[in-house]
Amino acid sequence: MISLRPLAGAAAASALASALLVGPAVAPAAASTQETAVSWADAAARPGNGRILYDRISGGKGVLKIKNGNRTDAVITIVRGKTKAISIYVRARSTAKINDVRDGTYRIYFTSGYRFSVSKGRFTKSAVYQRFDDKLRFTTTSTSATIWTLTLNRVVGGNAKTSGVNPKDFPA
Repeated sequence: MISLRPLAGAAAASALASALLVGPAVAPAAASTQETAVSWADAAARPGNGRILYDRISGGKGVLKIKNGNRTDAVITIVRGKTKAISIYVRARSTAKINDVRDGTYRIYFTSGYRFSVSKGRFTKSAVYQRFDDKLRFTTTSTSATIWTLTLNRVVGGNAKTSGVNPKDFPA
């Protein structure tokens, strides 16, 4: 379930559009899990927490905070229209953020699993593919910018619904 609630912040806190998005960490029926052999070199190249894997549309003032309370690493990909904008790697039980999201409306996808392959751009073991049902809108004024917080694990009172995504439809 998605939970929208204001964040406490600086002087412009009342002007900030902010929310907590929470989605289930269970594999949906439409997701596929697949185990693939991985070379030791590829497995050893696990990205650092908060590493930007893809950056095509950045340079704004919006902030996207991601809390991954799950036991598996995750990649969060934000898509604007049909264009993949930014992807970030968030390790298990870690927090990361993107500080330069441009104004616009974005759909949020995420995948989680084990043994992330940098060369293939995906998890090679126990991969789950999902997206948040609601889109996120980022806007900037002369005194404020949007801050969103996504929590990938279940949270009591959460209000973010997610849907399974076919791995072929995941923005890679």
